[in-house]
Amino acid sequence: MKILLSNDDGYRASGLDELRRAMLPLGQVTVVAPDRNRSGASNSLTLEVPVRAFRYDADCWYVNGTPTDCVHLAITGLFDVEHDIVVSGVNDGANLGDDTLYSGTVAAAIEGRYLGLPAIAVSLCVARIAADLVQRMRVEPLQGPVVLNVNVPDLPDGDLKGIRVTRLGARHRSKPIVRAKDPRGRNVYWIGPSGEGQDAGAGTDFHAVAEGYASITPLQVDLTRHSALPELQRWLQLE
Repeated sequence: MKILLSNDDGYRASGLDELRRAMLPLGQVTVVAPDRNRSGASNSLTLEVPVRAFRYDADCWYVNGTPTDCVHLAITGLFDVEHDIVVSGVNDGANLGDDTLYSGTVAAAIEGRYLGLPAIAVSLCVARIAADLVQRMRVEPLQGPVVLNVNVPDLPDGDLKGIRVTRLGARHRSKPIVRAKDPRGRNVYWIGPSGEGQDAGAGTDFHAVAEGYASITPLQVDLTRHSALPELQRWLQLE
């Protein structure tokens, strides 16, 4: 099995090293990751400037671009080899609910799915869970264009209660921006912290992680709200 790894925390992140070690027994592992932390990059793709890739270890590369750039390059021509699966992570922190819209970790997995490969995004910790999922995918591939968003609570070995299949929850509105001054007295602004869980009840990814379970949420790349199409036709008074 040929496994492509990426992340959004950068190629020096400990979570990426942990993930690589967990994947090595399963097949040929290639790493293509950003040259620095690109958390919050979402699905951005670099189009106006050239992107460069540099080898830093055996089958390991870093790229001066986004997580999406990394996966796109790796699949569309950087290597002669055809990969079988994309695994992104392990992200330093959760990607729950609304976080998936901003997450570079999830975006790297989605890019793999856009380009035709099964994909898994892993957040928080416990790379072993990701290895178990890749092994299961090898034995019995999931059907259809699905991305698995995996969040594993930070618990000691043996304390993880199990795995739950979940839906995305939702957060409250983000906290206000933080205003500050630069050394020259000019205004600067920091994005405020994420809001707490709002839709975080039973069945959500928030609830599963809070209860000590690994959360696995299937994501789709088709953003169309199909149920709204007839009402939109009526609203626009179209035939």
